Amino acid sequence: MPSDAVLYQAAALCLTYPDDDFRARLPLLREAAPQLREFTDHAAVTDAQELAAHYVQVFDIKNRHSLYLSWWRDGDTRRRGMSLVRFKDVYREHGLEFSGEELPDFLPAVLEFAARTGNTDLLLEHRDGLEQLRSRLTDFGTPYATVLDAVCATLPTAPTGTRR
Repeated sequence: MPSDAVLYQAAALCLTYPDDDFRARLPLLREAAPQLREFTDHAAVTDAQELAAHYVQVFDIKNRHSLYLSWWRDGDTRRRGMSLVRFKDVYREHGLEFSGEELPDFLPAVLEFAARTGNTDLLLEHRDGLEQLRSRLTDFGTPYATVLDAVCATLPTAPTGTRR
C-alpha cells in the first residue's frame, strides 16, 4: 500500500458530504491520518447540521470551490467532456469502472482511486487545480482548506498557472 494511501482515503471521506456515517468515522479518521487532525477535531466539535450547512455553503453553492478537478482546467466548456473521458480511461486501465453518482473527476473519487491503486497520475495532472482550490479554501477561511493542505503536501509543487 502506498505511503500516502491512508491519507488519501481519509481526505476523500473528509471531502464528502458530512452525513452520520462520516461522523461515526471521525475517531478512526483522526487516528489514521494525523495530518487531518485540525479538520477532524473541528468536525467532531461542530454540530452536525452546522457542519452540513457549511459544506453546502463551501462546495455546493458556486464553482468558486469546485471539487470537480476538470472544472479548474476546462471550466464549463466542451473540452471538459474529453477531460472526463480521461478520468474514466485511467480508472478502466486499473480494472475499475466508475459508476458513481458523481462525475469521475470528483476529488473524493480521485483520492479514493489514488488510495486504492497507488496511482497519483490524475492528482498530478490536476495539481495546479488542486492548488487553486486549496488557495481559495484558505482565503475563504474554511477548515476544509487543511484537508487540501495535507493532500497538496504529498505532491510536487504545482506549476504556475492561470487562476480562475
